Amino acid sequence: MRRLVVPALVAIACIAARRLVTAAPPHREPIAALWEEPADLSTRNLFDGPWGSRRAPDPQATFTLTGVKSHGINPGIVVNDPAGREWHIKQHAHNDAGAEGPVEVVVSRVLSAVGYHQPPVYYVESLRVAAPDGTRMVPGGRFRLRDDVLTEHGSWSWQDNPFVGTQPHRGLLAILLLFNSTDLKDANNTLYQVSRNAARTPRWYVVRDLGAALGETARFAPRGNDAELFERSPFILAFKNGVVEFANRSGYQSLFQEQLTADDTIWAGRLLARLSPRQWQDAFRAGGYTPEAAERFIKKIRSNIWSAQHPGAERR
Repeated sequence: MRRLVVPALVAIACIAARRLVTAAPPHREPIAALWEEPADLSTRNLFDGPWGSRRAPDPQATFTLTGVKSHGINPGIVVNDPAGREWHIKQHAHNDAGAEGPVEVVVSRVLSAVGYHQPPVYYVESLRVAAPDGTRMVPGGRFRLRDDVLTEHGSWSWQDNPFVGTQPHRGLLAILLLFNSTDLKDANNTLYQVSRNAARTPRWYVVRDLGAALGETARFAPRGNDAELFERSPFILAFKNGVVEFANRSGYQSLFQEQLTADDTIWAGRLLARLSPRQWQDAFRAGGYTPEAAERFIKKIRSNIWSAQHPGAERR
């Protein structure tokens, strides 16, 4: 009997030690700056998103070109709409199955629904742009609004922020891994000063540029927005000594390998499982997906959610 008890005690001690090491630092900000419990999750609109249809761009409008993106993988432009609002567009090439814009809108809709703050983002297939050399139709993609309610204050670090070790922080990583996110660099995290709800939390810690997901995972040049690759990609490989071993092969292993436990994936899985089939369909519709394409992604996501809630178990 003693031979069975001792290894068990060692395993428990290892898990406790790991939890102690990753305990959250003293909070300088409320957890609501990162995540708010979605008490009304079942009623949230995942097509229009948290900012609603009134802020959405008009796909019939003529936009004025004010800038061109000069960095990153996907092309992009900055435009003003007839109302003077500034939009940052991550474009896609025609018939580009690996485009990031549709994925970013989908993942943004899901994160905002389950309590994580997001800026206003929408998807438009194409748009009419007035430029110095003429007016023409150009490929659309993810539209992100520059809204006076949100003022950017640089980026924040995954490993050095007020929420390290908290369940919402660890759960956020688990959710992104569930979507096969591969671009988890700090530069994609934006700190916003928020004017509309200063009484609750004057700042938001936001993960942006979410488009590198829903495909394969790899250290170099993984292809996202690919249903076949996503379907073939495993999510969780093993559950060892209380720690989850993920299949994600991105270059950000230090954020999650030997860091996240079964508690973290279970928490994330239960949160996502509260979304209805209609809400999942609406999230993909917001990203411009056909119902047939959306269903392939959703089926795999549901499988990953089940695995998140049952680490170490085989689905039958």
